[in-house]
Amino acid sequence: MTSAVDTGADTTPAKRPAPPSGLLAVARAPGWVRYALLAAGLLVALWLPNGLYPAVAVDILCWALFAVSVDLLLGFTGLMSFGHAAFWGTSAYLTGLVAIHAGLPFPAAVLAGALGAALLALPIGYLAVKRTGIYFAMVTLAFAQMVYYVANEWRSVTQGENGLQGVPRAFFGADLTDDYYFYYAILPIVLLGLLAAWRIVHSPFGRVLVGIRDNPARARALGYPVHRYKLTAFVLSGFLAGLGGGLFAVGHRFVSLDVLHWTTSGKAVIVVVLGGIGTLWGGVLGAALVVRLEDWLSFSGFEAIGLVTGGIFVLVVLLFRRGIWGTVAHLARRRAATRRGRSG
Repeated sequence: MTSAVDTGADTTPAKRPAPPSGLLAVARAPGWVRYALLAAGLLVALWLPNGLYPAVAVDILCWALFAVSVDLLLGFTGLMSFGHAAFWGTSAYLTGLVAIHAGLPFPAAVLAGALGAALLALPIGYLAVKRTGIYFAMVTLAFAQMVYYVANEWRSVTQGENGLQGVPRAFFGADLTDDYYFYYAILPIVLLGLLAAWRIVHSPFGRVLVGIRDNPARARALGYPVHRYKLTAFVLSGFLAGLGGGLFAVGHRFVSLDVLHWTTSGKAVIVVVLGGIGTLWGGVLGAALVVRLEDWLSFSGFEAIGLVTGGIFVLVVLLFRRGIWGTVAHLARRRAATRRGRSG
């Protein structure tokens, strides 16, 4: 796969770099197909609270943003983070505190929480991106556990194990106590977050990230500041995770220590793997499936939810190594290649 860093002294005209692997099928599809897929996705998003319990639909939106933020780092930069709950949870607490004590409209509180998460990601990322592989994952996990410890001990602010209760949904006097109306209030914010992730991936910056993921030594030799690019991606990922965490706090009107627990980071990674690493939209699909499955199991009275989701995760990894969306995209590419071969 080519990328923006795959250039050299060759005088032949440079070809436009191909999109990241999971997006090839959509990128190579005719324009009307892409627009049809986009329209279908928007229609599903608009219909969702009518077909599901609205609170579940809200959770799907929040976890979709979280999963996309993790995929931005894992799928397009090659960095496995086990500590993204630090940004998700920090934003949730900051959003709750701002909404409760400042009385700002919830979008302003969520933005404040996301900016706080991005600010936290800066020093953590500065230290973490100097490591790779399992060492990077362990560094992020260690910092996330530190944040969890601070939140647990700083009871005068976070209320410790009791959590922040009664997070308001203030929005210029509008009544958003019903989850159905709250869903449509946060939908534009989520769509903007997803659009930002899509634009990052398809920008020259995103192409360089893919090149760094595939061959960091070559990118460094070509003059790209690899650590700086990784750090920027880490901060952007932290901001998107914080955006989802802030909306999650307002949606539940309650913030507990669970938002900072390491299992939250693990669940986000599972969602990305299920949907398809490096596909971007696979995270959205994975979030919808996992959240809906957990809700159905809890409603039916089944307690060992983790056993079921873990079993499905193992099956997907064994049978669909590209994830659900990645497998569909791969099959679409193979079918398109077969048709071109026959017509040729």
